[in-house]
Amino acid sequence: MYYPKIYQKFVKQYPDVFEAFESLGRKCRNAGPVPEKYQNLIKLGIAVGANSRGAVMSGTRKALASGAKPEEIVHTVLLSLTTTGFPNMMAAMALVNEVMETASGSVSEEKP
Repeated sequence: MYYPKIYQKFVKQYPDVFEAFESLGRKCRNAGPVPEKYQNLIKLGIAVGANSRGAVMSGTRKALASGAKPEEIVHTVLLSLTTTGFPNMMAAMALVNEVMETASGSVSEEKP
């Protein structure tokens, strides 16, 4: 999995904080019955709502890795339209497309 340089630096600089953060994340994921793929799609939706570039890109990678289909990921972002607004949804869609194009090694055809 891809990790930005700032993320890698943080892990090295604050290993105890990072481990506590990772532990909390694992505990949250294991606290309920939602399967991993859906957890990742939910977290992607939250990242879109938070307008977090890094979390949208990371969430897209994690969703793909957990078996989410590109269509499911795009639909997750589309669902944010009426809650977060058109500009935010479009910005997230661009990030998702960037990650998916990189993951597939191809450039998708744009539709007007």
